[in-house]
Amino acid sequence: MNEVFLDANGLIGWTNPRDQWHRAAVEARRLLSSGTRIVTTYEVLTEYLSHYAAFGPYLREQSSRMVRSVFVNPQFRIIEDPARVAFFLGLDLYERRRDKQYSLVDCISMAVMRREGITHVLTNDHHFEQEGFTLLIRR
Repeated sequence: MNEVFLDANGLIGWTNPRDQWHRAAVEARRLLSSGTRIVTTYEVLTEYLSHYAAFGPYLREQSSRMVRSVFVNPQFRIIEDPARVAFFLGLDLYERRRDKQYSLVDCISMAVMRREGITHVLTNDHHFEQEGFTLLIRR
């Protein structure tokens, strides 16, 4: 496994010791080999920051520091798609999965993962599993 995808759910788990998935998220990251690259999108980082928007100044500051650190950490790769390309890839999946409760951000992530050949995802979100991806965060 050369690359894994990082969902906002996984990032929240890593960075919030009070999150119910914290221990599992930290353990999943620990088990990655040192050469594994972590891939994510601007949409996922936006979702992560939006999650902490109402949590007060301290967590807003911590979450923005975390996002800034991702951009300078060589283990991370941020997909540099023009927003329009990623948006329409995700919108296509969103429209095809009317029977699911996938968010548009998850659809964008899944479309990017397929395009990039990434099969494993740092999340506990069962929607990714429904699409055939391997979840790395489990209880």
